[in-house]
Amino acid sequence: MKLKCPECDGDINVKDVVEGEILTCDDCGVELEVKKNSKGNIELKVAESEGEDWGE
Repeated sequence: MKLKCPECDGDINVKDVVEGEILTCDDCGVELEVKKNSKGNIELKVAESEGEDWGE
């Protein structure tokens, strides 16, 4: 199955993925998270980056 990168619109081949899995776009290098939409279809969203809060 091919999906489009939401950042650069590049093609990403996906198979046997599970929700929450992190993929990397070969074209732009952005990290993408596998999500299911309300219809149960797989889509890709830019992964949230977790920053250090240094105890704040």
